[in-house]
Amino acid sequence: MPTAPSADSTLVLLTVEEAARRLRIGRTTCYSLIRSGELESITINNLRRVPADAPAAYVARQRGIR
Repeated sequence: MPTAPSADSTLVLLTVEEAARRLRIGRTTCYSLIRSGELESITINNLRRVPADAPAAYVARQRGIR
């Protein structure tokens, strides 16, 4: 299995799988957060993408930091 590429700080959008890895959660849990509106995402041509800053914003909300 190939190793995961290092985090690219220039990315604007992440796949759901990349967002899940950043949050250290499973893909299914990440989709649940997206469906509930807790984790921001957008759709581009039927592809679900998560803004690169959305995982950190989600964690900040969970910690009560605005």
